This record gives sequence, C-alpha cells and structure tokens, in this order.
Amino acid sequence: MKVSYYPGCSLENTAVDYAASIAGITPLLDVELEEIRDWNCCGATAAHSINQELALALPARNLMNAEKMGRDVVAPCALCFNRLKVAEKALKNPEGNPLGLSYPGTIKIWDLLDYLTQEDYLQILAQKVARPLTGLRAVSYYGCLVARPPAMTDKTDHENPQNMERLLEVLGATPLDWSFKTDCCGAGLSLSRPDIIDTLTQRLYERALAAGAECFVVSCQMCQANLDLTQERISKRFGQSYYLPVFYFTELIGLALGHPRVKEWLAKHLVNPLPLLQKKGLV
Repeated sequence: MKVSYYPGCSLENTAVDYAASIAGITPLLDVELEEIRDWNCCGATAAHSINQELALALPARNLMNAEKMGRDVVAPCALCFNRLKVAEKALKNPEGNPLGLSYPGTIKIWDLLDYLTQEDYLQILAQKVARPLTGLRAVSYYGCLVARPPAMTDKTDHENPQNMERLLEVLGATPLDWSFKTDCCGAGLSLSRPDIIDTLTQRLYERALAAGAECFVVSCQMCQANLDLTQERISKRFGQSYYLPVFYFTELIGLALGHPRVKEWLAKHLVNPLPLLQKKGLV
C-alpha cells in the first residue's frame, strides 16, 4: 500500500532512530511511504502561541500538497498529526476558512500508530513475527496530542486508547494496564521549564513501576525524549535509581520481525535497553 508521508522536522534531527526504524519496518509490511513533496515545518510546538495565521498556514500548505498527491497521509509525530488535523478542521469550516483556500478534503490524515495497527496489518504482523517478545512487560504511553482534543483528532478512544496494547500482544510482549497512558510528559518545555518536565516524568516512572513495567513503549518522539533523555538527571534529583528503557513501537516491531539493524536504532537511546533485552533473551 502506498501512502503519502509527512515525517516532520524532528525525524531528521533528534529522532533519527525513530525515522530509521520506520524506514526499516514499513517495507516488511508492504507499506510504501512517499514523502509529501516540498513539505515544510508544521509550526509545532510554538507557532500557535505566537502567530495564529502562520500556525494554520504552515500545516495547511502541507495538507494541500498531500491532497494533490491523491493518497491518505501518514504522520509519525503526534504534534505534526495534531497540527494537520487542526488545519483540516479549519479548511473544512463551512463558514469559510481564514486562509481562503479551497480544500476538497478527499484524503484521510493518519497517525502512524493508528495506521499500522489496522486489523489487516496486525494480521500480517502476526504471521511475520520471528522472535516473540516473550516476557517483556511494558506500559503503552500515548501522550497527549495524538488523541486530544478529540474534537480535532476525531479519536473516539482518547481517554483509553488500546491499539498499542493490541500491537504488543501480537508481538508477544505483555502489555500492562495502567491509568496514565495519556498523562502529559511536559512536551516542549524541556528547555524552558525542565523542572516541570522532571516532575511530570518522574511521576510517570513511579506509576509505570507500580504497574509492574520494565519499559515504556511510545509513538511520539517528544514523549520518548522526555522519558529517555532525562532519566539519569531525574534519578539524581529524586534520589532514585530508575532504569526504564523507552522503545518506539516501530523498534519493537523490528525486533520481533528480526530486522538486522535494530541494535543500531537502540544504540541512539540514552537509557540503554540492551541489558533488559539480553535478560529476556531477545538479543
């Protein structure tokens, strides 16, 4: 299946491991990603608080270019997905949109996790699992922006999404139930207010451990960064020794399907997941 692809800025910089894992696993599922031609930054995270017109024009331009390609568009970034959905709602406004653009709206905007956990793809995955992730106890962490606000994202399960749990079960892992899968990690405050990041993220560590988790699984690079990059700092600040690797769901797909470059992707994480995977006999 061929779909349009909006990677967003961070997959070319801080989330190159996410980008590499996406590029690695999608061909195994017969998914062909074609980047939107001449795409630009969507404006996340700050544009909407600085210039409302620009904050709408940036994702709208990407959406208009995707529309010309004539295929549904997939976004791996929760923030990019959210901004594309905001633009879609504005451009489809029956009272007229502020940009004065004519938008037919014939394509669908997909979050990558939602796209790859459609039933057809889960069935393909089930048949291709070469190394079941047996014994890996994980909590799914969706974060805020891929699901909320539901009036923009059109998510009906915004309070309790389940598709990552279904994916983990197909891969052979043990998804654990917890009530904090859509709590905020602080998102883009990592530079301006690291104290807030530390407080919110340490709370997630504690809640994950209380649920019996050994790791997080995420679909958002901002969530991955806040949970992974700050773990050593937060351990020192709160006098705890946290060890909770943070996997992208695409990395676990690659691991279960036996992709040869999984260790290269995981080597870019600050919290080294290899000791956990070696303990489970998965690498």
